[in-house]
Amino acid sequence: MGTCLSRLCCPRSVDIPISSPPDSTPHQYRPIPIIAQEEPVQPPPPPFPKPLPSYKPPSTHSAPSSSQIGPILGKPCVDINAFYDLDKELGRGQFGITYLCTEKATGLKYACKSISRTKLATPKDIEDVRREISIMQHLSGQPNIVEFKGAYEDRRNLHLVMELCLGGELFDRLAAKGSYSEKEAARIGRQIVNVVHACHFMGVIHRDLKPENFLLVNRDDDSPLKATDFGLSVFIEEGKVYRDIVGSAYYVAPEILKRNYGKEADVWSAGVILYILLSGFPPFSAENDKAIFNEILVGRLDFQSSPWPSISSGAKDLVRKMLTMDPRKRITAAGALEHPWLKEGGEASDTPIDSVVQIRMKQFRAMNKLKKLALKVIAENLSEEEIKGLRQMFNNMDTDRSGTITYEELKTGLSRLGSKLSEEEIQELMEAADVDKNGTIDYIEFITATMHRHRLEKEDHLFKAFQHFDEDGSGFITRDELRHAMAKYGMGDEATIDEIINDVDIDKDGRINYEEFVTMMRKGTTDDHKQEIS
Repeated sequence: MGTCLSRLCCPRSVDIPISSPPDSTPHQYRPIPIIAQEEPVQPPPPPFPKPLPSYKPPSTHSAPSSSQIGPILGKPCVDINAFYDLDKELGRGQFGITYLCTEKATGLKYACKSISRTKLATPKDIEDVRREISIMQHLSGQPNIVEFKGAYEDRRNLHLVMELCLGGELFDRLAAKGSYSEKEAARIGRQIVNVVHACHFMGVIHRDLKPENFLLVNRDDDSPLKATDFGLSVFIEEGKVYRDIVGSAYYVAPEILKRNYGKEADVWSAGVILYILLSGFPPFSAENDKAIFNEILVGRLDFQSSPWPSISSGAKDLVRKMLTMDPRKRITAAGALEHPWLKEGGEASDTPIDSVVQIRMKQFRAMNKLKKLALKVIAENLSEEEIKGLRQMFNNMDTDRSGTITYEELKTGLSRLGSKLSEEEIQELMEAADVDKNGTIDYIEFITATMHRHRLEKEDHLFKAFQHFDEDGSGFITRDELRHAMAKYGMGDEATIDEIINDVDIDKDGRINYEEFVTMMRKGTTDDHKQEIS
């Protein structure tokens, strides 16, 4: 019989190199360290924001001095206490402290993870935390993933504000409970596999799935789960094989140990968690990391020890398929969600889910036409780095590789993300995203409709979009300039112009200045979730 789950509760010690584990010492549960890669030192980002050549922004938006620019985010430093009241400490880790915080403007409760800038000492540390923030922004709004509120930097710390989950780690719930009934295991398993599926569909590999990285929203027995900690996650790049060893000992896939893996490794990790949910002990265990890795590479599953003889054949079939040694033959996350055992009870298949793609497309549909066109200008100017993930999402929906998404492809893609929309609702989203009205959604239109509104935090994006409409560089978008820009898309009728001017022109001088433009662009860009403290 494998190790009892209670062994997973021993202290999580410092990282050790996997090439030389301490064979003679008792095993302690700990993550595998990232294998350091030699990388050229990247120059720091340019000062931010930078006024565009032909447009001088108002003095309130002039570029701050370099001493005010945070080296991590490349944005002006801010005082977190101006926006949030930091309250009691919720947790403490190697890199930072998590606090309960209250947003002053709304009274809403969040969790704030504060990381000392001294802990981010190398260019690679900074690159890693920037990537983590970018991935959290990209996935934010997806069910079973912690909602990301924003990142702030002051002279001492980097602050990440996110959804507050008060139920603790799944790890601790597992350790206390031991194992779950099949029905409970299926309910939790569905949520974990849904996270894997959502990540993969949206172009992300998590690379560190384990019970510690799932938080319970509340203390109820049936509390929903939220995935967190995307510090080892990466955007999927077409054709790339990943070779760096990352993860945590019990959950690491065999192909990671062989330094040749892709997104399938996440399915393996989810399969390990499901095995533990059902039995109370991990499928591969030993007294030290090296021995655990050897067990994983052998891949022999124990279905003879109690309680496996009493567990259904359907549960064992899914676990076998998720823990298939060959990643090419392993079931996909989408396939696992369709497995009869995981769908048992109908909860996962019948409950409508608003996917992040659907939510963002609905938000886009509700925008005025100037904002839609401005977002298109921003989308056209995003760097390859900024659209990672979105390209993978587009490719996943563009199944015939035509370079455009048809109505049927959009319908299928949203369905694969769990959305339950009527044909009429899908048609409305299609028409909203199809800015040039040619009957399909091209790549730029898709990026425009689905990119996360955190992109609107960057002043240089907003400057470029404003300048696109302010053709004479006067600092104002006039009625004529608006008409000219919108006529290219068949939107230049007087009724539409009147509607936009009335909506955006706050001082009622008949034109749109930069402040009014920014207000329009940033309005309604976040969804707040009120949290109750009990």
